[in-house]
Amino acid sequence: MSTPKSANWQKDVAHVVHPYSNLDAHDTRGPLVITRGDGCYVEDESGNRYLEGMSGLWCASLGFSEKRLVQAATKQLNTLPYYHLFNHRSHPPGIELAEALTAIAPEGLNHVLFANSGSEANDAAIKLVWYYNNLLGRPKKKKIISRLYGYHGVTVASGSLTGLVHVHRDFDLPIPQVKHTDCPSHYHFAQPGESEEQFAERLANNLEKMILEEGADTVAAFIAEPISGSGGVIVPPKGYFERVQAILKKYDVLFIVDEVICGFGRTGQMFGSDSFGLKPDMMTVAKGLSGAYQPISGLLLTDAIHDALKAGSRKHGAFAHGLTYAAHPVAAAVALETIKIYQERKIVEHVQSVAPYFFERLNQLSGHPLVGEVRGMGLLAAVEITSDKASKTPFPPEAGIGAWIQNKAMEHGVIVRAISTCIALCPPLISERQHIDQLVDGLAKALDEAQAHFGAAVPA
Repeated sequence: MSTPKSANWQKDVAHVVHPYSNLDAHDTRGPLVITRGDGCYVEDESGNRYLEGMSGLWCASLGFSEKRLVQAATKQLNTLPYYHLFNHRSHPPGIELAEALTAIAPEGLNHVLFANSGSEANDAAIKLVWYYNNLLGRPKKKKIISRLYGYHGVTVASGSLTGLVHVHRDFDLPIPQVKHTDCPSHYHFAQPGESEEQFAERLANNLEKMILEEGADTVAAFIAEPISGSGGVIVPPKGYFERVQAILKKYDVLFIVDEVICGFGRTGQMFGSDSFGLKPDMMTVAKGLSGAYQPISGLLLTDAIHDALKAGSRKHGAFAHGLTYAAHPVAAAVALETIKIYQERKIVEHVQSVAPYFFERLNQLSGHPLVGEVRGMGLLAAVEITSDKASKTPFPPEAGIGAWIQNKAMEHGVIVRAISTCIALCPPLISERQHIDQLVDGLAKALDEAQAHFGAAVPA
């Protein structure tokens, strides 16, 4: 199969800035140019076919050839290709999407502010938290507590929330109002002999200590992903969110839940909040909102926060926040159709039915010499790579084992993603058992080859 290219195609690729190219030192493949997709698969310029075990960037939940979404976009392009929400304007797809989204959201989230990406939604959350506290006469209550290894985007504000050093390094981040507390990874950070419950209690106590040291009258919000994705698919320990939510309520700290990766069935419930009993004051969504077929995101709010915003509009004469393409009618139409597909095809129930097999297959890798842990929920997982199981010692970054495994997996026809000390997997929600078999088998072959390549130089 041939793909049309411009005369300067190779030059064009060289001029593309590739985000998160942190694997380049260990990646000799060069840019992978994907030219088409169907179902759970994508194909590159040379005709090589891959099972997309990461749903692109955690987002192509319905795969790469859902005709209903193409039809929804085409119909809307032929009806109203663009309009905005400024100055008391609106359009049917935006209105209908807001109604559909708030209808399936966790209880109490009855209002939505649209944007174009998860980064923008989390950025808006910070801005509205500040605005909200100013309107309530609490100008000092502005600090946001995030978590180390959490991921919330890369704008100035959302990049500050992100707890990854490479997102901050030489970007002059984080901004002063953002603080970071512990990462809730029991595997990486528990003390010897510390149970999950004890670890959760220690982290909750540390959060409370931070709030008190900063001054409860200065701490406005806490943001967390139900499961931290780009930080390494970190599943919270037992009891963690129960303790955290009690502390937030005690000190009147808003809870922002980042559902950009976990939302729309990924964890086996419609939202990660449902899986962990979370009661957010604000919730951000993106990625699966449109199945990645269009860029769109949303920030959902409670009545209390929305009422404060309305009071602010009466005070200032306008709600002075908005984006040109927010709730773009084509994106909104596609997102609305995506939600209909989730409901009509019972995608959440499908994830619940196939997830046990996903982890049955992944847990078969637990005995592999390089695998320290298998973790995850629903159709979201990570395989921890270690040079020594007993001490949980990772390979040194300069070894580049994650990139090596990622590239070898591609040679076996599957796309996975090396993140920190693990290999992440996030297959499309439409995956069946045969897709899971292909994904895990391909990764298993890559692990075996990595053991043969790296194992002799690493202490057993």
